[in-house]
Amino acid sequence: MMLALEIFRALADATRLRIMALIQTMELSVGELAQVLGQSQPRVSRHVKILCDAGLAERRKEGSWVFVALGERALVAPAMAAIDSWRSRESDHWAVADAARLAAVRADRAAAANAWFEANAGQWDAIRSLHIAESDVESVMRQILGDAPIATLIDIGTGTGRMLELFAPLAKSALGIDRSSEMLRLARAKLAERGLLNAELRQADLYALPMADGGADAAIIHHVLHFAQQPGAAIAEAARVLAPSGRLLIADFAPHEREEFRASEGHTRLGFSDEQILGWFAAAGLAPVRTETLGGGELTVKLWLGRKAGSPLKEAIAA
Repeated sequence: MMLALEIFRALADATRLRIMALIQTMELSVGELAQVLGQSQPRVSRHVKILCDAGLAERRKEGSWVFVALGERALVAPAMAAIDSWRSRESDHWAVADAARLAAVRADRAAAANAWFEANAGQWDAIRSLHIAESDVESVMRQILGDAPIATLIDIGTGTGRMLELFAPLAKSALGIDRSSEMLRLARAKLAERGLLNAELRQADLYALPMADGGADAAIIHHVLHFAQQPGAAIAEAARVLAPSGRLLIADFAPHEREEFRASEGHTRLGFSDEQILGWFAAAGLAPVRTETLGGGELTVKLWLGRKAGSPLKEAIAA
């Protein structure tokens, strides 16, 4: 009963209800929440603290930014279900206004990332090599995925097509997607040089992959997730296109404090912890299979492999 009282006290404020609705959509920094709500950062921080103290939200510090996300699912889900039900019974002008301003925040994030991609497309592979020897990462990725044939592979955020170079030869068909037309132009040139006729490239968004449910046997997200506005949503979309027993391999950075990467390299997130990635795996219906840590460079690189649940027949055969 005391927990319920604390939760209802925390929600007994219009601004805090708005914050809960916003972070239900995506993780936002305190500054972005202030921008959407039209309030000062100190005031928003006080509201966020009340929500965090009640367990309804949690703060994640990344460099000088603090991201706010929903709290523990078991605690938050009943409260959000009630709020959503009540909201559906009447129009809410604040929700309409907040949604419009949130769209502007998303557009700002996307514009900053796209501008960096277009400016640095020609140096993309070289920039990656500054962080850790890419050959070491690729070697472990090969070990993790193995040599077994793949029916359909999707490389999400393909950049200059390096992952397709490595893994398309194992696949019957391979698809690389990227939002940047300049990246895709470079990738097409590279794949043509390699004679990879089974690899296709498309301009698309990682949140809306151009593939039917269950259309891929393997998916790769290689050094892309730290640019994503909604990493959990990107993982969920990758899981959607995986067939039963399909695998998702993510390569990205462990948490770090290189704040300058936000401005100099367009990073939205300063790396990811195992807890974050495995939490998103669980939410997307992926079971963790393997985690690897590769140090030795300016940054530590992490590899996470998840597998989608298999069909009942496959599960029975495997048993």
